[in-house]
Amino acid sequence: MQLLTYALVYPLLWVISKLPWKLFYAFSTFIFIIIYYVAGYRKKTVTNNLKLVFPEKKEKEIKKIRKEFYKHMCDMFLEMIKSISISDHEMKKRFKLTNLDDLLELEAQGENIMVFMAHYASYEWSNVVDLQTKFQAVGIYKPIDNKYFDRLIHKIRARFGSRVISSRDAMKIITDDQSKEGLYMYALVSDQSPKMHNAMYWTDFLGIKVPTFLGAEVLAKRLDLKVFYLQVEKVKRGFYEATLVPIESDTQSCKDYSIVKKYLRLLENQIINKPEYYLWSHKRWKHRNKAIPQGATID
Repeated sequence: MQLLTYALVYPLLWVISKLPWKLFYAFSTFIFIIIYYVAGYRKKTVTNNLKLVFPEKKEKEIKKIRKEFYKHMCDMFLEMIKSISISDHEMKKRFKLTNLDDLLELEAQGENIMVFMAHYASYEWSNVVDLQTKFQAVGIYKPIDNKYFDRLIHKIRARFGSRVISSRDAMKIITDDQSKEGLYMYALVSDQSPKMHNAMYWTDFLGIKVPTFLGAEVLAKRLDLKVFYLQVEKVKRGFYEATLVPIESDTQSCKDYSIVKKYLRLLENQIINKPEYYLWSHKRWKHRNKAIPQGATID
């Protein structure tokens, strides 16, 4: 059944990826109308999240942010599909790194680095960095149930040279990399909500006490990696700019959880300034009222 579903859907995805840009975004608008006005995909979750984070905002403003979010979400999902066939030249034109010279300087130093990312603006096109440096980007992702679509997602994310590994294998593979030649840039999207048995550090995120993933910080400290945040901004429809923001250069000496806290503050600033580009359909605050596990750290 999984193979049949994939065989039926993939040709459609390929055709969508080949659409001219004007027609491509017109199609995205059509999808938005279906999802927002007809299906109402996760509209209750999105609304509740926005009201939770922005209790001071009036209903009209919440609805405006919600509507703009859905428009962006449809664009971003289809842009991932566009990655099936987009050229290297077009990708570099639409996703620019504002401080590429800084990354090239890090490359010259010959040190591996850790990059925190978030579900903000465009995280799917961030692998364009692989086209511009000698770093081997290593992305960590959670596999999906349909193994054929999982392979497709893997292929899309690795298309520009990135190496993609599953979250369950990350610790071993990244540790093994340290004994090999080459430059590695490890990228982790770190703003999801961990499962309760892994919820060992609770801190404020947009004013709400929630558990936070620690994997990227733990790896950075264990392997003595400089840490950065890939701060992505949407310039206009179909165009993004990213800045590699330093978080910590001495991970061996910094206090526990300080890296995660700095990362969250950077992300919060983006969300507060332009909330419509955050992925509000995720249940990021689902653990907020649950009992905190024994032994967890509360900050």
